[in-house]
Amino acid sequence: MPIIVNLDVMMAKRKISSGELAEKIGITPANLSILKNNKAKAIRFTTLEAICRELECQPADLLEYREDGKE
Repeated sequence: MPIIVNLDVMMAKRKISSGELAEKIGITPANLSILKNNKAKAIRFTTLEAICRELECQPADLLEYREDGKE
């Protein structure tokens, strides 16, 4: 998939656990894990907004575009 979610990188920089972030933004740890592991097919803007608010970052810090087949 050409959209890469760098949520785990930003969480490590902010020193926050998955459980703590999930609780703060109001989603299940399972759904956060799906996002974190690049398994999500979509994300709601309200969820993206909540993540950015809690991690004090911009959407571009979390989402990256790569052409298929390029690392």
